Amino acid sequence: MGSLSILNNIPALEAMNELGMTQTSLNQTLTALSSGMRINTGADDPAGLAIANGLEANITALTQSVQNATDGVGELQVADGALSQITALLNSAVSLATESANGTVSDQQRTALQAEFTSIQTEINSIGGNTTYNGQAIFNGATTVIYMSDSSGAGVNTVTINFGTVNSSNLGVVGTSTISIAGDDLSTASDAQAALTDLNNAIQGIAGLRGNLGADSNQLSSAVNVMNVQITNLTNAEDGIMAANIGTETSNLSKFSILQQTGIAALQQANSLQQNVLKLLQ
Repeated sequence: MGSLSILNNIPALEAMNELGMTQTSLNQTLTALSSGMRINTGADDPAGLAIANGLEANITALTQSVQNATDGVGELQVADGALSQITALLNSAVSLATESANGTVSDQQRTALQAEFTSIQTEINSIGGNTTYNGQAIFNGATTVIYMSDSSGAGVNTVTINFGTVNSSNLGVVGTSTISIAGDDLSTASDAQAALTDLNNAIQGIAGLRGNLGADSNQLSSAVNVMNVQITNLTNAEDGIMAANIGTETSNLSKFSILQQTGIAALQQANSLQQNVLKLLQ
């Protein structure tokens, strides 16, 4: 049996220690419930926090990469729209050339047809030179590199898009030859017939360019789908590390609240024990 002492109240000290630990646990539980996160400071789970922060970096990089790819698709759509207009102009030129090649057309009428054909050539040059995306010319011969990454060195993916140069002198390639209608005219029936060959090649050349850009667009769209799946999976993994288990934390709240009350009661009882010493002096 322990002796009575007024020098040190060991039971009170023990009760205070237990009450302090209970209060710390209760504070952690309240923080977890209020934030919804299991890890709120580095002390809660250092290893888990490091992993979660790495996952967050992956998610952030992938989210921006999705935007990068989406921007790339937008640029491709602008380019395709411009090429579609060029195709429409070429089809109009085919109609003019076919009319000019007919023997019933007079020289005066061919002059008018040639003037309209010249306007089409000018408009094609205008589309090729003035089509821009985000303030930058598209058909200037430069390549556009779409960068995608999960923030790691091994997770880099790039798609290089070559829009090429588009004008009346450069409307795709047939074989190894660049297709041009810049030197064509409709002044005579024979010239109009020769122009038809170039125009048909030009339509095919533009179609080929649109097909290549369409393949790039499909590649970017597929990359977006893959990255969205990665983002979902990584977010789920991060949530598994960081998210608080509400059921567990609610149970802990009840437990630590009760322990706090019993700890206070125990401390009060321990402090009252020393009062018994006074009875020995009576």
